Order: sequence, then structure tokens, then C-alpha cells
Amino acid sequence: MDVLKIATAGSVDDGKSTLIGRLLYDTKSLTTDKIEAIEKSSKQKGYDYLDFSLATDGLVAEREQGITIDVAHIYFSTAKKSYIIADTPGHVEYTRNMVTGASTSQVSIILIDARKGVIEQTYRHFFINNLLRVKEVIVAINKMDLVDYSEDVFNKIKADFEALNAKSTFKEQNVSYIPLSAINGGNVVDKSENMPWYEGQTVLEHLEGLHSHDVYEAGKARFPVQTVIRPKTEEYHDFRGYAGKLYGNSIKVGDAVTVLPSLTESKVSKIHFFDKQFDEATAGSSITIELENDINVTRGDMIVKSDELPKIEKDITTTVCWMDSKKLVPGTKYLVQHNTNRVLAKVESIKNTIATDYSGTTPATQLAINEIGEVSIKLSKPLYFDPYNENKSNGAFILIDTATNTTAGVGFIR
Repeated sequence: MDVLKIATAGSVDDGKSTLIGRLLYDTKSLTTDKIEAIEKSSKQKGYDYLDFSLATDGLVAEREQGITIDVAHIYFSTAKKSYIIADTPGHVEYTRNMVTGASTSQVSIILIDARKGVIEQTYRHFFINNLLRVKEVIVAINKMDLVDYSEDVFNKIKADFEALNAKSTFKEQNVSYIPLSAINGGNVVDKSENMPWYEGQTVLEHLEGLHSHDVYEAGKARFPVQTVIRPKTEEYHDFRGYAGKLYGNSIKVGDAVTVLPSLTESKVSKIHFFDKQFDEATAGSSITIELENDINVTRGDMIVKSDELPKIEKDITTTVCWMDSKKLVPGTKYLVQHNTNRVLAKVESIKNTIATDYSGTTPATQLAINEIGEVSIKLSKPLYFDPYNENKSNGAFILIDTATNTTAGVGFIR
């Protein structure tokens, strides 16, 4: 079954968690005890409606404050598709959490309160989607019930967002606009009778019509080796397979390939998926491949088609979103985790910070938590990569603090 990964974004109280809860409720994806808990809690609070945000706000602090703090992952399915939703925080101090939630998503839902329209946070959320090159964006104009389901309000917000969209440098993005009332369910799963002027799809109809291969990046085949499989059994005494996940494009039996960083060449002899063999594997497949030659391949190596070599360099220019309370300054050393490869690196320089409201850059010599900036990094050994705007999976990395082993930042190679 097709799996679609979605990230939600929006300012505090725009209704992200309510929208997701309504999706779960109307698709009958909530368990009976969860529905009973929501009904009980809603009555205790004196609500004359069901508080669907309780379906996703899992932390005690979130339930008490009525806001989303951490990234919550929600899973549900329909007859057509399975979904993974990353419910990300809306507040500016949790920008790093939004980057984390949206980094693996194929679709983004940006919520806007119909009473407030496009605000500063809307700029920030759309900027992050541009930075992460999310191809499909749904602008969900929520709380239409609080503006009398006005078509004029919807059109005004749509025009304001179109002006924002014109500033985007990522022109492959498809932006759709849906007016809705998450609390009442209007245009979430079922059409709203209160907005007959809207002739488009509901949120679920739009999602059901998307296919993961439509919103996946297209690029060159990249196969980071996660592990080498040597069963050591009598039946598979000579078996040597290389397991991992294929990114970018397909690979076939007979393809001439090169192993990086050794630059050793070979050909794909077999492709395994569980207990079956295939002549071709598509992007996104977790597979094991065999090569014609018994060559030295280890975890951290990358197998690519011989006529599609990536860049191999020790000095990289990157865009970094900083996630650590300890500031990023030149001269500090970190581990760069790039796919399955881990390399010691030093921060050479920080050129600027990048404003998330599209107002430009500001010269800087350090990055504080939640700031995004241009950073030059020197590696202890060459990295084999593609620019992020050409291949997302092979152009992204994380920075790991060598002292604490925590993820300090996420980067995108230019």
C-alpha cells in the first residue's frame, strides 16, 4: 500500500492537532477507548463539542497548555493509502522541531487561522518547507466558522499567501488552498454545506489523490550500505550481500556500479527483497544487492551507477539549522553523519544568518538555537554527496556533538 508522509505546521492555536484528530475520527481510525477519553475530557472542560486535539497532544505539558511542544507521529490508514503525520510545534522557539518533523515529509499542511490571516509564523513555516524542498503544500485556512464562512476572507488570505509564494526560490512546489472548519469537520473528510462557493477537494480527497512517487525527489541512484550480510551457513556459504535503502532512482541487475570511496567498479548481479529476487529496485526500496566481484565493501560506503558519480570533496558549504543550546562557533569540531557514513569535521566559518521571513541575510559569526545560517565545514576525509537541491537524501546531514553525542544541528549541502 502507498505510504504518504505528511507534516503539519501553523501558529499556536491554529488548530493543527484538532485537524489531525478530526481526520482520525472521521476516518474511523480512533479506538473506542480513545474516543471515550476525548468525550469525557471534553465534558469535564465544559465544551459542547469534542476536543480532537487530545487525540495527538501526547505530552502532559501539551494537554495542560493546549499547545504542541514536541513532534508527535500519528499513523492511520484508509482503503487507498497509509499515512504518517508529523504534528510539529508552531511556536518560534520550537523551529528546530519543525525542521525535524518536515525533513522526511513529502506533503506539508500549513494551517492559517481565518481570523488572523498570513502572519509572521506563516512566513517561517513556508520558508522551512522551501528550505526542505517539500513538493506538495496544502494551505488549510481553518476556523472558517468564526468568520461566517466568508468567501471574501478566504480569497484575501489566498492572495496574501500567493504573494508570499512568489518569494519562494523553490518553483517546483505545488500549493493548494482549502477552506475548512476542523472543529466541525467541514472540508476535512466531508464537504462543508456552509461553503457551497468552494468547489475544490476536501483535505482527505486531496491526500488520497496524491501518490508518493509524485512527491518523491527524482535524482540519481544512491545506495548507502547499512550492513554487509554474510550468513555463514552451509547453504549460503559464499553469499556476500550489501543491505540498505535505495534513494534517488532505480537500479537494475547488470548496471555498472562504483563503490565509494574506493572507486572500485563492479556490476549488480542480484537484487534481493526478503526472500524474493527482482531484476530492478525502485527508489525507496530496502534491499540487498550482490555484486559480480568479491570486493571490499563496508558500512558507510555508497554504491552508485558508474556514470552517475556524486561530488567527492572535503570542504563543503552548507545551510545549517542549529538545535543546540550551546552556540555554533568557528573552530569547533563535530561528527558529520551523512547517510551511513560518519566523518569528523571542523566548522571553518559562519557567513550569515538567514531570516525566515524572506527579508534576507545578516552577517554573523555564530549560530544560536533555532537560527539558520550559511556555514563552511572542513571534513577529515572526503564526503560523497549531491547538492541538496539535486538529491535530498544525499545532500542532508546531521552534526553530532563529540562530547555529548547529541544531535546539535541539521545541515543541507549547497
